[in-house]
Amino acid sequence: MAVYTDVSDEDIFRFVAEYDIGDVVSFKGIAEGVENTNFLLQTTKAPFILTLYEKRVNPDDLPFYLGLMDHLSATGLNCPTPIHGKDGVALRRLCGRPAAITSFLQGMSPRRIQPHHCAGLGTALAQLHTAGLGFEMHLPNALSVKGWRPLFESCQEHADDVEPGLGKMIGDELDYLEANWPHALPKGVIHADLFPDNVFFFPGKEDVSGLIDFYFACNDLLAYDIAICMNAWCFEPDSSFNVTKAKNLLSYYGKVRGLSDAELAALPVLARGASLRFLLTRLYDWVNTPKDALVTPKNPREYITKLRFHQRVENASAYGLD
Repeated sequence: MAVYTDVSDEDIFRFVAEYDIGDVVSFKGIAEGVENTNFLLQTTKAPFILTLYEKRVNPDDLPFYLGLMDHLSATGLNCPTPIHGKDGVALRRLCGRPAAITSFLQGMSPRRIQPHHCAGLGTALAQLHTAGLGFEMHLPNALSVKGWRPLFESCQEHADDVEPGLGKMIGDELDYLEANWPHALPKGVIHADLFPDNVFFFPGKEDVSGLIDFYFACNDLLAYDIAICMNAWCFEPDSSFNVTKAKNLLSYYGKVRGLSDAELAALPVLARGASLRFLLTRLYDWVNTPKDALVTPKNPREYITKLRFHQRVENASAYGLD
């Protein structure tokens, strides 16, 4: 279970008393998630999510994340809304950790991704990007191209333990991406971690019911966010690429926010970068997570396969676009 900080009954009663959200009925740890401690908090008024931000989250970045959710919610995007205390402050401290309460979203993450899920995702992602254009705060992406080589160097000596030759493969890919990364594309707020477990649907419905977990959000190339989603949503369990899912993602995105010719041309490079980013963070966690840790690190081999696929792609037609 991803609960790293224990919260006593007395702690939660005192904390909730700082809000006007009713009295505590129950609270229990949430197993999903690997970065923070999350509880489902039920009060006499409604259910909420209580998050304690752990050591991997920079406390200086939290005003950006909470401010972004406030902004997106105000535009009508269905995402968690930070709950402000009686004093108007949303970011507080609990058990020695920065903490916040957000609204609870209804819906379920898809267990088996279908093409219609990718269509709904494309629409929701474009709506997020459009709504984020009016957000005035700025946070650079620490896990974009400039951050990849230092991350690799921190775990390079163990790369070949995962797969022989992986170290050279990553080094060569870094050389390519650093030389070819497109910097002049449209920029804005991106989610940067919009995996299926962060997207909710109502059963039997095609539209997204909510987006969650904005704690990797930042400012970067908007099309890079699309590339992250292609990697997360458009590969089958056998590692084959589903072009129908990709076409749905891209075409429905384009109905809300049109992609420029330059963005379309850059998709193969951006997809390679997105693959490498998650390969590197998974490699780092694979090497550095203690064997007795509460969370099992994700296997980096999945993103080796995805990277190799995108390395063979010559243009966006491989992703279902004419």
